[in-house]
Amino acid sequence: MPQPNTKLNDTIKRVTDRIIERSKPTRDLYLKNMQAAKQKGVARRQLSCSGLAHACAAMGDDKASLAQMKSGNLAIVSAYNDMLSAHQPFARFPDLIKDAVRQIGGTAQFAGGVPAMCDGVTQGEAGMELSLFSRDVIALSASVALSHQTFDAAVFLGVCDKIVPGLVIAAQIFGHLPIIFLPAGPMVSGLGNDEKAKIRQKFATGDIDRKALLTAEMEAYHAPGTCTFYGTANTNQMLMEFMGLHLAGASFVTPNTQLRDALTQAGAKRALQLSALGDNYTPICDILDERAFVNGMVGLNATGGSTNLLIHLIAMAAAGGIMLDLQDFSDISDVTPLLTRIYPNGIADVNHFHAAGGLGFVIGELLQAGLLHDDTQTVAGQGLAHYTQEPYYIDDKLAWRAGNTESLNHDIIRPYASPFQANGGLKKLSGNFGTAIVKISAVAPQYHQITAPVRVFNNQHDVKQAFQAGALVDDVIIVVRFQGPKANGMPELHSLTPLLSAMQSAGQKVALVTDGRMSGASGKVLCAIHVSLEAVEGGAIAKLQDGDMLHIDASNGVIEIITDNVLEREAVTVNLDGNQTGTGRELFKIFRDNVSDVTKGASIF
Repeated sequence: MPQPNTKLNDTIKRVTDRIIERSKPTRDLYLKNMQAAKQKGVARRQLSCSGLAHACAAMGDDKASLAQMKSGNLAIVSAYNDMLSAHQPFARFPDLIKDAVRQIGGTAQFAGGVPAMCDGVTQGEAGMELSLFSRDVIALSASVALSHQTFDAAVFLGVCDKIVPGLVIAAQIFGHLPIIFLPAGPMVSGLGNDEKAKIRQKFATGDIDRKALLTAEMEAYHAPGTCTFYGTANTNQMLMEFMGLHLAGASFVTPNTQLRDALTQAGAKRALQLSALGDNYTPICDILDERAFVNGMVGLNATGGSTNLLIHLIAMAAAGGIMLDLQDFSDISDVTPLLTRIYPNGIADVNHFHAAGGLGFVIGELLQAGLLHDDTQTVAGQGLAHYTQEPYYIDDKLAWRAGNTESLNHDIIRPYASPFQANGGLKKLSGNFGTAIVKISAVAPQYHQITAPVRVFNNQHDVKQAFQAGALVDDVIIVVRFQGPKANGMPELHSLTPLLSAMQSAGQKVALVTDGRMSGASGKVLCAIHVSLEAVEGGAIAKLQDGDMLHIDASNGVIEIITDNVLEREAVTVNLDGNQTGTGRELFKIFRDNVSDVTKGASIF
């Protein structure tokens, strides 16, 4: 493994130190609770005979080993379902895992499943209003799965947008256990992402019909595995390596291959080897410290990752008593160069990225530059340098070797010395409008600033109608409000991307401002998202009227209302009854009523 640069970047050190200081009261309490859980020892020893008999009753040949507590017992928590292509491969994983741990004298039980919804299916539909809240439901579900107190370690099976963050939150709560995340891998490449985007834009402008659109979409999403663009799902996988929760190089190995199966089985064995029954006890609370989250934020910026993770990382960290804020992300972005171009920040997909050097090369470059904490604990061992290695399968065995030290395609990955841009492209915006965030890694420099009149909408459906009616033909900032977590669960507005792109391609100056989310696929149009305060709380976004002038400067972190006296107006209110029922929304009222501000992670915890 390469020797990392021992001098940590001053900004990275400063941000880490202030997070540690800010978090001290809550982090100390969390670690105190984890220490108490550690001291209890093997939890199933405390079960009654009846309770233990219940836990062993269906274990067949593994019953005696589990009952006598001669070896470790591994929990399997899975987000398997057939509807998510990324999660369909998990159907095979439980048997692979059980066989693997038997080889080292252990046992494994399927502890529980967690829900997993597909944002691609629900995009622009009512179901998307449950999406963000599903993260906290997943955390609750995983906690129920582990609550039986019969496990020495766990493996978590999840990939997509809200699933991994929800599982990390649960892992923090059971932080006295070793927990390893096992991915399924990306689908093999289909129709290119750039071509797919062009076809969507043609459909938005009426140049092709729905049949042609569907044909293209089926060619793009065509096989088991994660969608191949660099959205939230694949950003999650990147984070699991930067934060030390995957085996090294596991993220982007395609499903149903010998190497993927070998990594799955190795991960299961490793989880038990890290349990308190062995000599290398490594609970997840010792891995997910402040430094690990800073490494995750660096990875997010260096790879042009999903804006959704600004919400999720805050919530994930808070579960372990670590307090992050938007300025942390913005400051880290300022010193972290963009080293990758993966769609929507380029034309390559994650398979091309992996082949060109992948995460191992990126991590190696950032370590050498002093932008990562090199001494973090990981499931692979002490030190992030483990993650510069790549796995391979030879002679029926899994092994690791040194990864690439040079990019194999400079159009996809570049070294630290010659990045695509000097910063990561994530920026906090502030001003008299409130706060928002932008991601400009895919936005051309000429579109980083805009001063234009606003057109105000209270839902994305009305935006589409106005576009189709030819009412959005001038330079404009489109404002879509009442899309925050308290209003309707903060849905992604990614279905607006084709029309926004079409307007910009036609020569208009255009931007989007919303208290909703845009998605991990935020692309070439300037989008000021996650506006706080949200409209339903009386934020400035609820005081705008058509024609008001708004100024956005993404380079300098500014969002300002230019029109006089806007803030003196009464905030608009709208009837939100349509967001309250149908598609399960009735059951999520407790979430809407109790969710925190987006700057605090939009969480109910």
